[in-house]
Amino acid sequence: MSTSSLTVVQPRAALLSRVCDYAELTKPRIAVLELVVVLAAGFVATWGQPNPAHMLHAMLGTLLVAASASAANQWLERSGDARMARTASRPLPAGRLTSGEAFAFVAVTLVGGVLYLACFVNLASTGWSLLTWAIYVLVYTPLKTLSPINTAVGAVAGALPVLIGWSATGTPLDARAVALTLLLFLWQFPHFMAIAWLYRTDYGRAGYQMLTVVEPTGRRAGWQAVLAALALVPVSLVPVLATPGLGSVLYLAGAVLLGAGQLVLAALFWRQADDWRARLLLRASLVYLPTVLVMLMFVPWL
Repeated sequence: MSTSSLTVVQPRAALLSRVCDYAELTKPRIAVLELVVVLAAGFVATWGQPNPAHMLHAMLGTLLVAASASAANQWLERSGDARMARTASRPLPAGRLTSGEAFAFVAVTLVGGVLYLACFVNLASTGWSLLTWAIYVLVYTPLKTLSPINTAVGAVAGALPVLIGWSATGTPLDARAVALTLLLFLWQFPHFMAIAWLYRTDYGRAGYQMLTVVEPTGRRAGWQAVLAALALVPVSLVPVLATPGLGSVLYLAGAVLLGAGQLVLAALFWRQADDWRARLLLRASLVYLPTVLVMLMFVPWL
């Protein structure tokens, strides 16, 4: 390769690297999940007939606010992340982005997302997005070093995107909205208790008070996973059962089977917490939520 070609390639590679670092600040997998939740909520609120433009605007605004929340979380936890093997390579602890650059990203995406939702969606969705950001950044993140209750608080923030998507349709909140929000809240316990067990050593090294750190046998974490998985079974049925004339046997059967499978794996983890059972439960949770949400979106046609 000639010297002139290298001169062109190197700046491009550097730019791409910085773009990837900023993208990593947003925790892309969490952002994608939030977008799926917003879309699913819009579908359930209107049973398959949401306004496409409204939902697109809601998803774009949510994406910006979610990116800000994830970046703020990493900015606040940069010291702890540096002590954890799974997070030490993130842009801030690794030194690829400065604290000032990350803080600027947090501010720009938050203001941009809030203004976007206020201008192109409605004030209700804007309010729910701000509440989600505040709970995640200002309550959940500091609590991680103080109390294992942080998981429950984080689960509240993780469930609120349902109300962003629901409110974007203009549909009043009802039993379906409450059930869908509760479904997202409960799902996070089997999911996160499995993660907390697998990374308990890392969390302990960073000073995070996860349940698997303060109670290292895993019994309490397993019990919380079981209770949440058990509650998920009836809760997942409410959106359909609460709608007169909408009886989707395929959805109801599928939701029960998925919930029962997750419950069995949560019970196995509770009986004996180990890495193998935790990974099984984690994988089950990653199958459960997107499958249930997609099935809900297609209920009118099932």
